[in-house]
Amino acid sequence: MNKNIFFQKKNIKLKKIFPHVKNNFLINDIKPLHLAKKFDISFFDSIKYKDDAIKTKAGACITTLKLEKFISSNSQKIIVKNVLFELANALKNIYPFADIDYPDLSLKSVKSIKKKSVKFGNNVLIGKNVKIGDKVIIGANSIVEQNVIIGKNCVIGSGVIIKNSLIGDGVIIQDNCKIGQKGFGFIPNNKRNLKFPHIGKVIIEDDVELGSGCTIDRGSVDNTIIGKNSYLDNQVHVAHNVQIGMNCMIAGQVGFAGSSKIGNNVSIGGQAGISGHLKIGDNVRIGGGSGVVKDIEKNQIVMGYPAVPLKNFIKNQKKKI
Repeated sequence: MNKNIFFQKKNIKLKKIFPHVKNNFLINDIKPLHLAKKFDISFFDSIKYKDDAIKTKAGACITTLKLEKFISSNSQKIIVKNVLFELANALKNIYPFADIDYPDLSLKSVKSIKKKSVKFGNNVLIGKNVKIGDKVIIGANSIVEQNVIIGKNCVIGSGVIIKNSLIGDGVIIQDNCKIGQKGFGFIPNNKRNLKFPHIGKVIIEDDVELGSGCTIDRGSVDNTIIGKNSYLDNQVHVAHNVQIGMNCMIAGQVGFAGSSKIGNNVSIGGQAGISGHLKIGDNVRIGGGSGVVKDIEKNQIVMGYPAVPLKNFIKNQKKKI
């Protein structure tokens, strides 16, 4: 799905935002380095994404003087002092209503929906252009905002709010989950912090289960994704752009900071924290209460703060005795 169905986009040329560029073009979208195409803008602000920068097909890339040498020769370089500040400004120009979650004024009672195979509790509200598959149950006082797509055989509890999201088949969402809202994104400024628009969405793949009270933020520029057959316990927070693989088991009160990527078959114990922009490999086990502050290769078992291999953690605990 290439078109952004959740946020209104303005047609605007590159020179309107960046007057000093040489090659002007009508901007198609703003996308991450690995997804950007000829008429998209992208951004490069960390050496960690060097490999993506070298291969990017973006028509223009916002970056710094220090990092410009890594960007593909096919991409026009826009040199700035603060990449995220300029990116936020560009997003605001192209998607003027994505920095605030405005109430969905199209919401209506489910009495207007005629579909015998879908069951609704009391006081359910549905926005325009919502698509709901067969054999779905939605509990009392839940809200599904405009353009959301929900697959078949899903069970959605009471007090759930879903916006800016694509939900697969067989998904279970327990009471009081909040899915698809704007994440925590601000650019620090001495005079006034600048809100960072979030134009991504949440993608929840087939057979996922979310425990009660989970919060799943939509992506900022990329998407937030929860892979097939993954289970999240109560009160888990997934920040913008986080991508969780298949068959993962996440215990209660785990928090994921933005843009971290979690592999397949990963298990995380309760109250663990995952810092931003990390890569956690397949089959990793993270002990409860751990603080993960660096990448973890596949097939590792870690624990502690900062999280270290389990054998090292046990040795350190014995030294304290």
